[in-house]
Amino acid sequence: MNSPELDWKEFLAFRQWLYDEAGIQLADVKQALVAGRLRKRVCALSMRSYRQYFDYIRHPKTNEQKLEHQTALDLLTTNETYFLREKSHFDFLQQHVLPAWQQRSLHCWSAASSSGEEAYTLAMLLAGKHSGEWKITGTDLSSKVVSQAQRAVYPLQRANQIPQHWLQAYCLKGVDEYEGTFKMAPDIRSKVTFKQANLQHSQRGIGPFDIIFLRNVMIYFDEPSKKRVLANVLERLKPDGYLIVSHTESLNGLNDRIRLLHPSIYQLITV
Repeated sequence: MNSPELDWKEFLAFRQWLYDEAGIQLADVKQALVAGRLRKRVCALSMRSYRQYFDYIRHPKTNEQKLEHQTALDLLTTNETYFLREKSHFDFLQQHVLPAWQQRSLHCWSAASSSGEEAYTLAMLLAGKHSGEWKITGTDLSSKVVSQAQRAVYPLQRANQIPQHWLQAYCLKGVDEYEGTFKMAPDIRSKVTFKQANLQHSQRGIGPFDIIFLRNVMIYFDEPSKKRVLANVLERLKPDGYLIVSHTESLNGLNDRIRLLHPSIYQLITV
């Protein structure tokens, strides 16, 4: 059976579906990307066309359809991260936030945690610099990367950005069949939990949080989606809590409940 081609109308259908599901707006030039990422699933299910696959996942009823619905979301969402990404954010927390909160019990949220590097970077920082109780919740739209984060096993080359004293204290080098990998130590893993979540929806079941990382997320959304995501996130931030976005992102004009403290770092205004 020859692989079907994704025509323009089918691409528009998937693009609207992804926007409705996740608030992500694909550009016109992404037609080939959509075709490439979904092709194996279309063929694996012996679908005659992308339209048939779209109809299969659009309104899932059976367990098989629900699983395929999530698989399609996983395939069409981008997940890229690494340890100690945008290091200045962690420096800010270490220098300006944690000293004043040493006796405070902290709950932090990595709102787009991908495969877990951001959450575990924060965990290693807190383990070494915070004397009080702390825990971290990581969420991501993709169930696939959530599973990867829960396993906490990474290729050894990803350790290049991790300071040596962190590696020695908080990471375990793989041996035998795990050679070439490392794993976060049990004491770190026990304080970090992950779950699948769509930021377009309210997250009232988690938090509230003292610190929220929402980095490299807003760049994928149009303004209505940005406002919706930001409102959902701020709903879970404690008064005087910190919201951290990427240096390439700005929240100006999106919500009047936050004030800019430092480049890409905001604080919730206490009413």
